Amino acid sequence: MQARATEELFDLSDEYEAMLNQGIRLSGESMFFFLEGRLNLLQEQIQARGRVVSRVLDFGCGLGYASKRLRELFAPAEITGVDTSAKVLETARQRNGGMGVRFLTLDEFNDDGAYDLCYVNGVFHHIPPPERPDALRLIHRVLRPGGILALFENNPWNFGARMVMARIPFDRDAHMLSPLLARRLLHEEGFEVLDSKSLFFFPRALKGLRSLEGPLGRTPLGAQYLVLGARC
Repeated sequence: MQARATEELFDLSDEYEAMLNQGIRLSGESMFFFLEGRLNLLQEQIQARGRVVSRVLDFGCGLGYASKRLRELFAPAEITGVDTSAKVLETARQRNGGMGVRFLTLDEFNDDGAYDLCYVNGVFHHIPPPERPDALRLIHRVLRPGGILALFENNPWNFGARMVMARIPFDRDAHMLSPLLARRLLHEEGFEVLDSKSLFFFPRALKGLRSLEGPLGRTPLGAQYLVLGARC
């Protein structure tokens, strides 16, 4: 997962959230706009495949906002949020804990073959490239056969995404993954790649064009992308 050296940064909690919003302010939207966009797309993908979801892993959950929304979208599924930082998970429990949601450090997490769905957003660009296969193997191990990995990442082919990351202190040294690289990594670690979609093409100033984002989702040019894989 994230290198241990980054733990102090992600322990900042409130500062982390402020820095994130500082970067994405360029889009005219808040972090919750992007959270809802990702999760709505994920819900559509899961429903289209007729999958039953009873346990969800939020890998690299941070402050737990996605964990809470995953519980609301897939209730009564149980949600487990995992991160490297015990301190950030304390904040996650305070802000986003509740029935059906638990938070564990990576060291505490030892489930195998238990999850129907793993949600990962913006984590892999913080993982040093040589360590990414290990992170994918961990996810592969804890998914049930046929379980789904939903990998969301910032798109290096999108100029806006690069501008936003350049404004966020903890993203400036990140190693972005292209959609092609993400697909290859999943394939190499035993996942069947089911689909790829792009999202977030237009800032708020051009929101009148957002009706075009559905058809544009098949192009690899959005500010973020989703690679959907299944454990073989």
